Amino acid sequence: MPSTRRIAVVGAGPAGLIVARELRRLQPRTAVAVYERRAEGVAGDGTGLVLSQGAVDTWRVRDPELVAALTPQLTAWNTLAVRTPGGAAVDVGGHAFVSLTRGALLDVLTDAARRAGAVLKWNESVEALDRLDADLIVGADGVNSRVRALAGPGIGATRRTGAGRHIWLTTPFRFPTFTFLFRATPHGVWCGHAYPAGAGSTLIVEAPAAMIAAAGLADATGEALAAALGAVFASELEGQPLSAVDGWRTFDTLTCARWSSGTTVLIGDAAHTAHFSVGSGTRLAMEDAVGLADAVAAHDRLDAALAAYEGARRPAVESLQRAAAASADWFAGAHRYARLDPDQFAFALLTRSLRMTRGQLAAGDPSFVARVDGRVADEATRQTSGQTAAPGASVPPPMFTPLRLRELVLPNRIAVSPMCQYMAEDGAPMDWHLVHLGSRAIGGAGLVIAEMTDVTPTGRITPGCTGLYADAHATAWRRIVEFIHRETPAKVGIQLGHAGRKASVARPWEGRPDEPLTEGGWPIVGPSALPYNPGVSPVPHALTLREMGGLVVDYVRAVERAEAAGFDLIELHMAHGYLLASFLSPLSNQRSDGYGGALENRLRFPLEVLEACRRAWPAHKPLTVRISAVDWVDGGTSLDDAVVIARALKAHGAEAVDCSSGFTTPVWPPFARQFQTPFADRIRHEAGIATMAVGSISSYDDANTIIAAGRADLVLLGQEHLFNPYWTHHAAAAQGYPLPWPAPYALLDRYRSHSGPGGE
Repeated sequence: MPSTRRIAVVGAGPAGLIVARELRRLQPRTAVAVYERRAEGVAGDGTGLVLSQGAVDTWRVRDPELVAALTPQLTAWNTLAVRTPGGAAVDVGGHAFVSLTRGALLDVLTDAARRAGAVLKWNESVEALDRLDADLIVGADGVNSRVRALAGPGIGATRRTGAGRHIWLTTPFRFPTFTFLFRATPHGVWCGHAYPAGAGSTLIVEAPAAMIAAAGLADATGEALAAALGAVFASELEGQPLSAVDGWRTFDTLTCARWSSGTTVLIGDAAHTAHFSVGSGTRLAMEDAVGLADAVAAHDRLDAALAAYEGARRPAVESLQRAAAASADWFAGAHRYARLDPDQFAFALLTRSLRMTRGQLAAGDPSFVARVDGRVADEATRQTSGQTAAPGASVPPPMFTPLRLRELVLPNRIAVSPMCQYMAEDGAPMDWHLVHLGSRAIGGAGLVIAEMTDVTPTGRITPGCTGLYADAHATAWRRIVEFIHRETPAKVGIQLGHAGRKASVARPWEGRPDEPLTEGGWPIVGPSALPYNPGVSPVPHALTLREMGGLVVDYVRAVERAEAAGFDLIELHMAHGYLLASFLSPLSNQRSDGYGGALENRLRFPLEVLEACRRAWPAHKPLTVRISAVDWVDGGTSLDDAVVIARALKAHGAEAVDCSSGFTTPVWPPFARQFQTPFADRIRHEAGIATMAVGSISSYDDANTIIAAGRADLVLLGQEHLFNPYWTHHAAAAQGYPLPWPAPYALLDRYRSHSGPGGE
């Protein structure tokens, strides 16, 4: 390891000061200089920042001296206060945070860096990196980083500006704890984040730009703007004034393809940003600084150190950025949730980033979660029976509440997602399907949905796909449906579809993705003569109006056979780039007649199919639709489009929307935990239709949180049910919920009651 290194840190914010101190503490012979463009002592604007108590405790273990110096400046609390749009007050315990002013933090960090031996150079603007004469240059100069710009295009920086606006304000009124403020006005819902800092409080107010303009405040500045917002939150401020730090701001989400280039590396906001509503900007800066210092100390070569730093930090940062995006979207659409009762509103707010769960909230404030669970159970009882819950009745976890869709009552909110098995023979389901679907129904799911089943032989994805285009298929399906109905409480659905331009390919284990069959293939069709995967997929035949009419008849006949087979529910597949989905997306539908162009026209054929199927399907049975809420490709279907589509589906008879995404093109979605749940949330609240959440949902805690927050009415699990057919029963056992086993398996309960949890 080199005996000495010269390291230049640009920016004397928290990230720069901490990395300077840590570099000196770990390698005292390293020369560290910090360059800052502001003057010494000009440390803040009176606003505060928030840290979790956990972050402070972690920091204390590493640097007790520094935390001891900060402690007198900290204000601590353990309760979050929520003031709902309707004026209700909800306080939720178990949230340990601290705050302090930015100026106080910078004063302590400046002194700590200087004591560690770092040289601080004030009033220094860095205009050329080569003039710093350093072995390593650390860019810690914020979102508008000059270092990042000078490092060159290899960094690959991208900035995405949010649609909303926010403003930082201060007030002498001292909020006792972090308080979320919501105020409903004729123009929309104002959102405020208020917390004590120093002798007063900081208040961040945010709202959509259109709402700000409608309120006549888009051009307001200074005292006039502070006075107007002070009037909005007058009751919470108890007559105390607001002062504006500056005017309206946008928030830019910054991402970088690389965090280093040559001997230049970025940390904190210079490398990435996360929306302030998750309150983690300072924590990320601290963790970056520590991570970089540790990596530099551990590696002889700087290139290895920078690679290790980024490799260790990037996954955590990107995870938090995803959570911050979900949080920002929630606040931008806060008006959607104004009709929720106060406890459920607070629950939805606190779980908005999809990182906080019902289980975590229950650990901190069990009485709050018990109230939310009671509300969910009461609503489920009213919705399914028209009655209210009996006084003193036990309250099930949200996932075990029933749900009514038309006259179909599901015993719980867990469903097995339709998953193609590619094991049919000439379209007929076989023993594999009986075992596959039957075992998952025995496993406790309230609804089991059979795989995409095609309405014509040429609508199959592969030769192994199931169908309902022959009467013999209905007979084969009836065997499976009757087994599930006879042996389990589960209900059974079937997903009807047509693969369109994605048809006639090999089974996944027999060929490469999207590669057409070399033998025994069939012609493929679509709304336009556009291949799914150019250069790999064949060009489909563009459907004529007469052919489209024939396909409507094929769908109706499949629906009639689904009824003959005894299915409880049908789902039309309008997602994943299959035929009906390819009509909806502008990426695959470029028709010039009345079925192409504007979304209204692209909807026409899918709605014609839906209307015909709804007429053919018994009135007391529900019909649902799976859609790709977004295409994940520029110019494709957007979430705004999905809301319009969902409203149209509801108007034409759909009971629920199964909210998936992507696969309209070969571009895959960015898979992450619950990445599609926000689609179900927004569609449910804006389109006013029941929704199914699907995609990377794995834990019963997440399932309970989704239902309790009102993000969806059903939770569909695919891969988890492949791994564990008895997922629902295991979830019940883990939560102490008495979900009955089928009679042959009831021995499990009998032996367990005698031997206890550890018995044999």
